[in-house]
This record gives sequence, C-alpha cells and structure tokens, in this order.
Amino acid sequence: MDLLTIGRGLVVAPAGCGKTQLIADALTHYAGPKPVLILTHTNAGVVALRARLDRAGIAPSAYRLSTIDGWAIRLITTFPQRAECNPAIFTGSRLDYPAIRAAAANLLKNKHIDDVIAASYAHLLVDEYQDCSIRQHAIIYYASDILPVCVMGDDMQAIFGFGNDPLADWNEHVCGHFTLAGVLDKPWRWINAGAEALGQWLLEARAGLMAGTTVDLRTLPAHVTWVPLDGTSRDHSKLLEACRTVPPGGKGSVLIIGESTSPGSQRRFASQTPGAVTVEAVDLRDLVSFAASFDVKAGDALTKVASFAEEVMTNVGPEDLVRRVDTIMRRAQRREASATERAAVAFLADRTHERVAALLAEMNRESGVRVFRPAVLQACIRALNMCHGPDGMTFHEAAVHMREQNRLLGRPLPRRAVGSTLLLKGLEAEVAVILNGDDLNARNLYVAMTRGSRRIVVCSRAPVLNPAR
Repeated sequence: MDLLTIGRGLVVAPAGCGKTQLIADALTHYAGPKPVLILTHTNAGVVALRARLDRAGIAPSAYRLSTIDGWAIRLITTFPQRAECNPAIFTGSRLDYPAIRAAAANLLKNKHIDDVIAASYAHLLVDEYQDCSIRQHAIIYYASDILPVCVMGDDMQAIFGFGNDPLADWNEHVCGHFTLAGVLDKPWRWINAGAEALGQWLLEARAGLMAGTTVDLRTLPAHVTWVPLDGTSRDHSKLLEACRTVPPGGKGSVLIIGESTSPGSQRRFASQTPGAVTVEAVDLRDLVSFAASFDVKAGDALTKVASFAEEVMTNVGPEDLVRRVDTIMRRAQRREASATERAAVAFLADRTHERVAALLAEMNRESGVRVFRPAVLQACIRALNMCHGPDGMTFHEAAVHMREQNRLLGRPLPRRAVGSTLLLKGLEAEVAVILNGDDLNARNLYVAMTRGSRRIVVCSRAPVLNPAR
C-alpha cells in the first residue's frame, strides 16, 4: 500500500501492524518537488517518528513533521488577520488550545490560504487519528479540500480525552469523511520479536473486544500469564512478583501498567520494585506545584525539600534528616555528619536555590537511596540551578520552563517503567505487566496488552474480563 496514492482515505492500523513503516516506505520512494506534511499529536510522537525516518535514511527535505496543534499555531500566527483570532489565546500561563484549533479550522474553512497550502505541500499524512479532537478533525477536514490526505489510526486505541474539546466520533466524523483505504492485519511487532502467535491472538482479542465479548484468562496462549488475585493481603506480594517479571532471555524492557486514577499507587510499585522508575506526565505537575509553594527563606524549607525528596527517592527519611540537622546545628551530635547532612547544614546557612540543588544531588548519592522518579528529580535540579543571580528566574518560572521543555522531548524508555495506559501508550517493551485487569475498559485493556512484544502478564480477580460491562 502506497499512502501517497490515496486521495482522501483512512488506513485502519491496529497496534504493532506496521503503520510507521508504511509512512517510511511512502517517503522512501517519494521524489516530488514539494514536501509531504506529516502531522501527529504529541511532541514525543514527533521525536519518535523523526527518529524512525532518520533511521530509514529519508531526506529531511522530503517531509515536514509537526503536531497538529503546532501546525495550527503556525497557520494562525502567519496569517493573524485572516485567522481573525483573539490575541488573548496566546497569553496566560497556558495556551488556549481549543480556541487555537477553532481559529485554524476557520482559517482553512474560509479558503483564505488554499493557494499557500497547495504551494507548500504535496500531500498530508496524519498519524494516530483516533486521538483527534473534534476541532483537530475540523482542521484536517478542511485541509482535505486542498491536499490529498491519508489518515491512519485505530478506534480501539482511542483513550485520550480533551475535556471541552472531546474526541471526534470515529464512525460519524472519521469514517463519515474518509473512505476506507485499507486495514493493516499483519502483526509485525510480534513477528519481529519471534512471537507471531501472540500477535495473532491480540488481533483476535481486538476483534472480540470491538464486538463486546469477554477475554477468558483461563484459555491463553503460551506467551500470556494470568496472576489470580483474591482480595486478601497476599495480593500485594503477588503484584510485586509480577512487577519483577524478567524478560525472556533476561534481556529487554518491562512496562508495568497500573491504575490510571492512582498515580500514588504507580509510584509505590515503582519504589518497591528493584530498577523500576515511573513514566511521568509531560505537565510535571508535582514539580510545578512544589516550586509554586516553596520559599527558600521559610522556616520549614528544609522539611519541604526533604519531603519532596521522599516523593522521588527511596530510603530518604525526611524526619530523621531534619532531626539530625537540628542536632548538628546545636553541636550535640555523637557521630560525624554525613555528606547529606553537611549539605543540609550548608543550605540552612546559605539559603539559595543552588544549595537546594546540591542537597538533592547529595541525597541521591547516599548509599541505599534509589531514584524512582528520575524525570521529576532531574527537572527539579535543573530548575533550581536556573535561579541563581539577580537576573535569574524564580523557582516557579524555572519549573514552568522545564515543563515546557519536557513537552518537546521524547521519553527514553527505561528498562522497567511504571505508568498508566495513557502514559505508556505508544511505547513498547518485551514484557507488559497489567496490574488491574478487572478495572480496564475494552480500549484500555487492548492498549495495555499490546505494549508487550514477547510476554504479557495480567493480574485480576476474575478469570474472565468483561470490559464491555
């Protein structure tokens, strides 16, 4: 299938069936004078797709790659008068994305820039179309009057939500406008991993979940393991054992999928599982909240730093640290101060953000301490080090800066990562461990199961999962 021969079409792409390779193949043979525009949803997705195209040896001049929102911003800032948008949508601590999308859709709808778009691009490809909001769909809808468009996606992977800009309805909006051009049905992710039978079972499970049927965990292929839970205190040890699952052959990575509504639960499992770290939301909410409330001069500043450290590292003991520092400050200690304690005393004597960064770094070096939220700790230390000097940022400003920078970066996959289906969607590993199989609806269950290329471990109370209930 050549995506660039499709005039206005939809390619249904179940997880792991070669969609990204299809994009690379289309561009490998493309030699037109104008670039192909490729749009997706997240900056991390842009980074991952660009890396894949680079590995395929595709010339950057052959395509332009952006998020849908990024392209929308470019359109209305390039043509602000024709867009007729209120400049206020670009002010404030967060951009007004629903208004930005609406302005871009109206700009295209009114045909003000048809000639510019047609002169700039040869074709439009849109990845992960199931994640389009109604306003994002409107942008692509009107762009399809100007350019040949092919959209790719899978309704069974539509797990994002946009609040006041809900997802486009797959049947009404997507299938109602784009003609079905093909369905990918070869489980390449599992074929390449030497587990084709698992890939075929997942395709069959997908069909069943779409039809509203159940998943019987008592009749599973060899690559899938069910861990039965009984609601007793023994469940926690069973879940921890599942989290410690070793990839086949001892090499590879593990994705541990926990409760999406309980980030605290995800962090507990990460802190109690050797080598595990959390996958953080791009908004770094905990860091920004800490920065907004932290006063380096306050009497409880050391307590707040130590409490924050306990949220990202194991074996910190904030109460013990504060108590020991008080003893040291009164010169009543019986043993020599540790490096962490000396760093804490130095901070109390010199209340600067750099001293806080040095303290956190020293705590990280302590024997027995392990960081299970490295993204948050690293961003915090960088933010603190941006606050020095009379012209430096406030800590909160620096934390917001790190948040925006984090949005633009791809997420490196650790060897053992803990998150929710929402955070782990788009990632893949040799093993997927699902801690709450009973609680997942059909789409979330499918997304969770398809994260594992060689083995899947499902923990649940019931032997039959009924996501349609």
